[in-house]
Amino acid sequence: MTELSRLILDRIRDVPDYPQPGVMFKDITPLLADPVAFGAVTKALAGLYEVDKIVGIEARGFILAAPVACQAGAGFVPVRKKGKLPSETLEASYDLEYGSAIIEVHRDAFIPGERVLIVDDVLATGGTARAAVELVREAGAEVVGFAVLMELAFLKGRERLTDVELHSLVVV
Repeated sequence: MTELSRLILDRIRDVPDYPQPGVMFKDITPLLADPVAFGAVTKALAGLYEVDKIVGIEARGFILAAPVACQAGAGFVPVRKKGKLPSETLEASYDLEYGSAIIEVHRDAFIPGERVLIVDDVLATGGTARAAVELVREAGAEVVGFAVLMELAFLKGRERLTDVELHSLVVV
């Protein structure tokens, strides 16, 4: 295990039965509260590619993606839940473990051909990740990679991203 992996795993708290019984929630707030750990994570993610834009997926993905964009010298683009963006949008729907949802991005968020890294906190089933990839591509940009703090391997989200280079700082 790498030093970064240990730093991350030591600062993620398991919360049983949240948000519903039987779910083991991975709480990243202890990691975010540690400036050394948080800095190491953003530095690692920012160094993956040279890109024009970093996409962050609502809501915890924003927390990681915005500082990664600053560190990488790239623009930040939020992908939000339906109805949260004020201008004309593109949208994609996806299935959750307990329902479905829609995410959106501003139609003019990207210049065609821009290189984009999508950043999120956790890769679980991959539904949100797949929808975000489709949105960026529909807007005319190139998805050069998808990066997450943590991948929950047992949920097999990686299988929905076979056409995207995936970087997981830790896999549990």
